[in-house]
Amino acid sequence: MAEPKSPANQRLTKITDFLTMNKTATTIPWDPDCTKFPTRKELPQIPGAPPEAAWVWGDSDYIGRINLLTPTRVAAAAKEIKTGEIIPVNLPLDVPNQPAFEREIFKHEIKILHENVAYDDIYHLNTQSGTQWDGFRHFAHIPTGSFYNGTKGSDIVGPTANHKCSIHHWAEHGIAGRGVLLDYRGYAHKKGINYDPYDYYPISWEELFQCGKDQGIDIRPAAQGGDIKIGDMLFVRSGWKEKYDSSSPEVRAKAALRHGTGKDGEDGQRYAGLSQEQKVLDWIHDCYFASVAGDSPTFEAWPTHEEYHLHEYILALWGMPLGEMLDLEKLAQKCREQNRWTFFFSSAPANCPGGVSSHVNGTAIL
Repeated sequence: MAEPKSPANQRLTKITDFLTMNKTATTIPWDPDCTKFPTRKELPQIPGAPPEAAWVWGDSDYIGRINLLTPTRVAAAAKEIKTGEIIPVNLPLDVPNQPAFEREIFKHEIKILHENVAYDDIYHLNTQSGTQWDGFRHFAHIPTGSFYNGTKGSDIVGPTANHKCSIHHWAEHGIAGRGVLLDYRGYAHKKGINYDPYDYYPISWEELFQCGKDQGIDIRPAAQGGDIKIGDMLFVRSGWKEKYDSSSPEVRAKAALRHGTGKDGEDGQRYAGLSQEQKVLDWIHDCYFASVAGDSPTFEAWPTHEEYHLHEYILALWGMPLGEMLDLEKLAQKCREQNRWTFFFSSAPANCPGGVSSHVNGTAIL
């Protein structure tokens, strides 16, 4: 006898049946407490949205996959805390000293309020010069010029600017749940796979799968028999921080100041990261990660060798926070020592109305 469906799954079934009958219309917000969601290939076409858009949480939703961080999932994630070790994943605000992509250098001033009595800080910074969340205002779906949930450039700057997709929506909800680390750099060292994190190197789905297998994790979604749960937060260590720490200031600056496309031998920004292959896109979508993040400045292999970027799918189409330049060195070390790769993770994005992005302000607790 089949098990009775939960109210949440009953609702999803009704939504799916509705969309099957009329794939050109979807006005019913999805229930984030559901335990089964459509795959990328099953996504309905949303009127007025680009193909493959998953703008499914409501017309005024600006937190996307953060919706999956429900009280039930956060409470379950808290059970990942075993030793209580606290591991921050944030680089110092002045690292890298020379940011890439022509971003501003961090400047810190101390303001004297009263000599020997009281002082203040003054920061001058680009929120995307170091450890960062790419917010939904950061990167559009390029062919349509659409940011997440139909937000346009005119919503971000200019006389009609408003708070659509502002980073403060994330701050008001909060980010906490179960983190999963794939230490691809550690796996590559172990298997004799040599690559330069400061150069283009696409990490394929198969490589990530074998990395997970080496760690004792089946990286497929639970719906396909794997270990990834809906609402998990993905972290991938590709080795950028390791390379940064082992390089001279001159090498670091030269890499950050590269200009050009980075393709066909031309100078430019180049980094190791996730491949743009279709299997990676299917995996990222179908796992229903609440967020994805890595230690490189781009998360995806840069520059893309496809006609699209992962950023377009992750941010604009699927509404998934994307973290870059997280310090995953100590976390990887501790996870390897304890032979467990899941943990509780929390982040406090900046509560900046109208903001594009934010420092991660993230902490893993083992």
